Amino acid sequence: MNYMETTKNIGIINGPNLNLLGTREPAIYGTKSFENYLEELQGIFTHYDIAYFQSNHEGEIIDKLHEWSAQKHGIIINAGAYSHTSIAIADAIGAIEIPVIEVHISNIYKREHYRQHSFLSSKCLGKIVGLGLDGYKLALYYFK
Repeated sequence: MNYMETTKNIGIINGPNLNLLGTREPAIYGTKSFENYLEELQGIFTHYDIAYFQSNHEGEIIDKLHEWSAQKHGIIINAGAYSHTSIAIADAIGAIEIPVIEVHISNIYKREHYRQHSFLSSKCLGKIVGLGLDGYKLALYYFK
């Protein structure tokens, strides 16, 4: 099934260690790489221009948020561990005008205590947690 609407420019940002999806803790994160999943998303959302960026570096994520704020209709972010530690990324989200949706592959509320708080959540339009990679798909549906 193709989800066809008007062309939307959406950015997906993944943070630290998410470049290891498919091999990193498969019981938690699954066995599919994000690049393979992105191909699936692009096949479903054929009228979306989906850009993807992954970095293990906080400043690069902030720079990409700033850059894309003038180019995209919205951003989906899974900042990984930075969600729980980075006031700077939260400030960057708060400083831009476009909607940002936070996604977490695992259910952070069933994990270690320190993962249960996100500095980003109060700056984001919404948050999708614990639905695996399909959280990204659900976020893309929002931008229809």
